[in-house]
Amino acid sequence: MKQFNYELDYSRIKNLRINNNLTQKDLADYLQISIAAYSQFERMDVIIPIELLNKLANYYHVSLDYLLKITDNPNIKVETLEIDKVKVGENLRNIRKEKKLYQETLAQEIGTSHSLISEYESGKKLVSLTYGYAICKRYGVSLDYLYGKIKHP
Repeated sequence: MKQFNYELDYSRIKNLRINNNLTQKDLADYLQISIAAYSQFERMDVIIPIELLNKLANYYHVSLDYLLKITDNPNIKVETLEIDKVKVGENLRNIRKEKKLYQETLAQEIGTSHSLISEYESGKKLVSLTYGYAICKRYGVSLDYLYGKIKHP
């Protein structure tokens, strides 16, 4: 299995916090996590779970693509919603079919297993931020589309 190292950069969460005159405690309380955990996200010491990144995108009214520097446009209109793993699975299947890939091929391309892609597509598991980002970067699609925040790629 190939291993890929797509560098996630969500440093904008710190800039947005500062520009909105918020403290780390304010956001930790909003996300219902400890200040120490939130601080690790801002330092990018750990990978922020997609559910929490989505909550921050909703809070700031920006796209996931903006938070992860896939785009520099902070004004993209996206749905403010919770992520639905079944919808994400459908979107992943649509991306895969549009790119004319088998599940096995996609798995090899992003460095995971066929069975995990199958679980993602069936809605049994939510696509992790790491693999979601890898898919979007490799195939040039929007993270907001994959996670159901916009209706078309």
